[in-house]
Amino acid sequence: MSERERCPWGNSTPDYVAYHDTEWGVELHGTSALFERMSLEAFQSGLSWITILRKRPAFRAAFADFDPLLVAGFGPADVERLMADAGIVRNRLKIDAAIHNARVITEQDVDLDALLWSFAPEHHVRPATIGDVPAITDESKAMAKELKRRGFKFLGPTTCYALMQATGMVDDHIATCFRASS
Repeated sequence: MSERERCPWGNSTPDYVAYHDTEWGVELHGTSALFERMSLEAFQSGLSWITILRKRPAFRAAFADFDPLLVAGFGPADVERLMADAGIVRNRLKIDAAIHNARVITEQDVDLDALLWSFAPEHHVRPATIGDVPAITDESKAMAKELKRRGFKFLGPTTCYALMQATGMVDDHIATCFRASS
C-alpha cells in the first residue's frame, strides 16, 4: 500500500496525519463548533498546533464543550479552576479572552457562522508549495478588524487566517496533496 501524498506538515506525527486527513480544511459550521475553533486558535498563539490538538479533549471538558452560553456564565471560580487545570494551556489572558468572547457572542446574539463565513474569499488560489501558503490575507485582516470592532479579543489577522484554514473557509492543501480539491 503506497503512502498518500500530504501537505508536508501533515506527515510529521500520527496526530497531524489524522487531523490533516479528516479535519483541516473541511467546512465547519455552527456557533459552538466555530467558537471552539476560534478559542483553540487563540490558545495556540505562540505555541505549536500539536500542543493544542493533543489538549483538545481537556479543553472541551474544561470549557463546557465550548457552548458559548455556558462559557459566558463562567466567573472568577471558573477562571481559577481553569488556571489549575494542567490539561489545558493555563494562560490567564487567553482564558479571559475565551470567556469574554463567549459573552460577546451571547450578549450581541452573534450568528458566528454567518459572521465568520462572510469573510471567506469567493476565489482562492491553491498554493503550489508550502512556501506559497500565506500567514495573513486581506480577508483575515478584515475579519480581525470586524471581530475587534465587535469587542472580540485575541483574534488578530494571523489567528483569523489559521481559523479560516482550519474551518475550510480557504483550502490551503498544496497542489500535490491528496486532499486538494479541484
